[in-house]
Amino acid sequence: MAWIDQILQEAEKAVDEAEVYYVTGTTVSADLKKEKVNLATTSRDCGLGIRTIHEGRIGSSSTNNPDQWRKCLDAAIASGKLATPQKWDGLPDAEKIPQRSLTFDPSMKVEPEIARDLLETMIGGAKKHPAEITSGSAGLSSAEVTLANSRGILYTDRHTGVSVSLEAISGQSTGYEFDHAWSIDRIDPENVGERATFYACGSAGGEDIPTGDYDLLLSPLAYAELLGNVFVPALSGRNVHAGRSRFGESLGEPVADTRISMYDDPHLPGANGSVLWDAEGTRTKRTDFIRNGILESFAYDIKTGSRFGKKSTGNAVRNGFGGLPAIGHHNFVVDGKRGTVDDERVVFVHNVVGAHTANPMSGEFSVELSNAFWMEGGEFRKPVRSAMLSGNVFDMHRSVSGLSKESRSVGSLILPSIKINNLHIIGK
Repeated sequence: MAWIDQILQEAEKAVDEAEVYYVTGTTVSADLKKEKVNLATTSRDCGLGIRTIHEGRIGSSSTNNPDQWRKCLDAAIASGKLATPQKWDGLPDAEKIPQRSLTFDPSMKVEPEIARDLLETMIGGAKKHPAEITSGSAGLSSAEVTLANSRGILYTDRHTGVSVSLEAISGQSTGYEFDHAWSIDRIDPENVGERATFYACGSAGGEDIPTGDYDLLLSPLAYAELLGNVFVPALSGRNVHAGRSRFGESLGEPVADTRISMYDDPHLPGANGSVLWDAEGTRTKRTDFIRNGILESFAYDIKTGSRFGKKSTGNAVRNGFGGLPAIGHHNFVVDGKRGTVDDERVVFVHNVVGAHTANPMSGEFSVELSNAFWMEGGEFRKPVRSAMLSGNVFDMHRSVSGLSKESRSVGSLILPSIKINNLHIIGK
């Protein structure tokens, strides 16, 4: 990594601080069109991102050709000269953080044959129900991330990933399912195929539901759509101080049912987002946002924390080497007292469509139900024909009546199925 040291040495001649973020990786992906592989690709990529700070002015640049690092550094310095200065508390100092990877499977081979096997297993599971496969995918990845800064940090982490998904159709009804993890041993492609065709077949011939208020059971997938588009952003310190959060004046107050707790646990064993340091090199730790319904804290990165007199909570993330650090989370967990949530008659909702249109300030939403069923005694009953669900994401967290015993990873969220009383369905 001598060339990274050279970047930092050159940067210090012109700016107060500098940071280098370097990523290398291999990715294999294969896509299905019906039951045949339509496209398979293998790519090996690398990328370099440089951030500079001088007198509170932050500049950045990136390139996928590390040999061009001098031009990249010059561009970062030049962009910083155009930036508006802000209060800046400094990049983190080096700490004795263990340099071990929490989401790396050394036995996983990132090869086309493995992706093909995943697809075949998924297709095998799909044949358990008489639906037609419309599309699917399998992906494998392995990456190494290096972070260095002018205050002595030089950290390296490695990550692996595997994902599968399948979409099926039966008549006019569709079904979709997916799985993802950092190790092949942690996914079940056969179950993904079986669930996708089950939802496609099971949703056929649905019955109309009268407009009214119902007790709903949202699957982790449906819950993630509403939570991730409205509730999670409201816990960002940046949104709070910009006046874009419902929770701006609510610290120490109840904002959810007492059975609800929400936290980011970056050290959770086996979880996909577990890391020992965040995208700026800050040591990660558990951050409790809501405990037993009471709002306790918000998430911060260095930039937002410096500006508003707060400390980084280790919640900086990056969307690739070309993106600047931003406030996010690693393993966002919804937890609380668990129990049986499907014994009484409820409307089960596997997925929703249109959650991105929800108002993040007010929490108001109107979404289409996808793969909805009447459920009772833990069994699927009659499917529910297309209907709309409307309500308020913040208010519905005050009407929670139960969390399922099991949780599921949906992206970086780890969620149970959640039972909510008296949500409004617009049917017939």
